[in-house]
Amino acid sequence: MDKLSDQDFRDRPNNIDATGQRKWINAKKPQGKWYLRRNIVGYILLTFLVIAPFLKVNGHPFMLLDILNRKFFLFGQMVFAEDTYILALVMAVTVVSIMLFTVVFGRVWCGWACPQTLFLELVYRKIEFLFEGNGRNSKRRRGPSDTSQIRTLVKHTIFILISIFFTNVFLMWFIGPQQLFEIVTEPVGMHLAGFSIMLALSGFYYWIYANFREQVCTLFCPYGRMQGVLLDNNSISVIYDYKRGEPRNSKVTEGGDCINCRQCVSVCPTGIDIRDGSQLECIHCADCIDECNLVMKKINKPYNLIRYDSVQGVENGKRKLLNARSVAYTAVLVLLMVILAFTVGKRTTIDVTLWRAQGTLYQQLDSETYSNIYQIMFLNKGNEPLELTLRLLNIPNGEVSIADGKVVLPPGGKMKEALIIKLKKRDLTGKETECKIGLFSGDELKETVTTNFLGP
Repeated sequence: MDKLSDQDFRDRPNNIDATGQRKWINAKKPQGKWYLRRNIVGYILLTFLVIAPFLKVNGHPFMLLDILNRKFFLFGQMVFAEDTYILALVMAVTVVSIMLFTVVFGRVWCGWACPQTLFLELVYRKIEFLFEGNGRNSKRRRGPSDTSQIRTLVKHTIFILISIFFTNVFLMWFIGPQQLFEIVTEPVGMHLAGFSIMLALSGFYYWIYANFREQVCTLFCPYGRMQGVLLDNNSISVIYDYKRGEPRNSKVTEGGDCINCRQCVSVCPTGIDIRDGSQLECIHCADCIDECNLVMKKINKPYNLIRYDSVQGVENGKRKLLNARSVAYTAVLVLLMVILAFTVGKRTTIDVTLWRAQGTLYQQLDSETYSNIYQIMFLNKGNEPLELTLRLLNIPNGEVSIADGKVVLPPGGKMKEALIIKLKKRDLTGKETECKIGLFSGDELKETVTTNFLGP
């Protein structure tokens, strides 16, 4: 791998040469305590990804994002598209959380929890190590071409199978295991659209992880560019102790502790040299920390020449996690979480929308009675079935009824009906009379809706 000069290493991503051509990165397999910890965290997250669609809470999916039916289950709670304020608050909490963690801990998300990193480093890269050996200069890569072709064929076959598997896992988050099972087991012609989507996504995933790989992080992901705005001298990130390591010298007894072995570069999944400082390609995975510690052990030097630290920590040995920005982000995050908790707590289990039937005013039934026709939509957002009755709250002599006679809603069920309100002439207060309609489950008032009754 060509080494960029000190003047131009920031001019372009490290996996692109001066002519704009891609340089393939075949990272060496890391080993060490940070790599072990990252594996544990990563496989826990991957396990959650696979089993979450199968989990149930009170008979409902633990996680399901049913976009087609505009119905979502988050941690067992049913959330509808009508609850846009809740979804907006969840998104705001997520964004502020990522920003806060970036300010304090750098790109810990990228190296430890991002799906792109988890799939590439903990699944596809592991298979590549198995078939191609450890890094660019492994014996298997330098072996006979005939065996190399067989290994490549088997490797890519496994890549395709894994891509199909994770595509189906991904689809379960949106359609559920039962519907996916129907698509898989029934004739293709019955689910041509679903089958086509599965094949297209599988092909896309295979291309990403077999070919495009780290370029997702270095060329397209905006998060790496955000860190230039969010990080400061107090942010904890993977950093090279330049005070201790410089000047570099291949002789252990001369210069700084860095012997310029470039093992930190060989193990980096994006191919950067961490000694050049903070770079948008760095995902803070800590592989270079483990590899440098192995070298330090061999040359009998102190560990952590590369470590999780801040610029202030390197300069004066002091870490300061709390500063004005981190405190501000924390305050905003806490406020948003309080608002979210309050909003979820006050969320009603039924949503009702009432509007006047198109093109209607009022109807005179007899000399004393008038009626108005409306359309009403019911939505049960709870986990239990609901049977509702409707009553006029502010006009005791008035009548309210729906075309079907009663409202019975299963969990998550919707119902649209025509609604008729009848009032006596003596109850009218003018051309518009306010009517308050109560929705009761037994004797419990569940919801109130208000409309205007048009009269002569």
